[in-house]
Amino acid sequence: MSKNNKYKILFFALTILVGGKTLFAGVMGSTNYSIESDSLNFGGGLSNSTNYRQESTFGEIATGPSGSTNYNIKAGYQQMSGVFLSMTTASDVTLTPSIPSVGGGTGNGSTAVTVTTDDTLGYSLYIKASSSPALVTTGDSFADYTPAGANPDLSFSVAAGASEFALSPEGTDIATKYRDNGAACNVGVLDTADACWAPLTTSNDLIAGRASGNFPGGTVTTLKFRAQSGASHIQTAGSYTATTTLTAIAL
Repeated sequence: MSKNNKYKILFFALTILVGGKTLFAGVMGSTNYSIESDSLNFGGGLSNSTNYRQESTFGEIATGPSGSTNYNIKAGYQQMSGVFLSMTTASDVTLTPSIPSVGGGTGNGSTAVTVTTDDTLGYSLYIKASSSPALVTTGDSFADYTPAGANPDLSFSVAAGASEFALSPEGTDIATKYRDNGAACNVGVLDTADACWAPLTTSNDLIAGRASGNFPGGTVTTLKFRAQSGASHIQTAGSYTATTTLTAIAL
């Protein structure tokens, strides 16, 4: 009688990064609005082109950064300008059903994360594994998924003598390479369910993002995972774990 294997993806670290920006709470607000900072001035505003983006104000005095060995200050609301960025905690995932050691089988699982920002330039969401291969146990592992070409596979496919582990994100903000046209990935605008599978590697993989803010509702990205052992493959019995990091960055 063959033994069954158990599989789990652990989200041990969720990271929020804001490039060159400050996160802080609003000075005034209600259930309908939030004002980060205010000032008395007589002009200025936002201007941009294809080559630059500038936001200015006239009328404030003694503005700009200053400091010493004991303090740092950014005076003036333009200096203090910051963004709001949040990310919910993704829950651990258990792939089901368990896969027999002999005879093959497939385990599936999913979790979701919501990223919210008021940054007008939007955000990027990345994922990476802590090991390669990602899904491992003592003395054995599932290989990181190998797509047929340079892009994710529209359909998940594993050879009869192999076992592999893959990721497929879904949601309105998913990255272009995970979108499809019904026949191939990294082309089109569709988000076909259970499509566009790629390996989970130790390098940051862009899985979602947008070029505008989405405050206050945020955007949900669902992360689907699949492990499969081929019909003629023998997989060592045990508890397999993939440990991952999600990183959200305000642009």
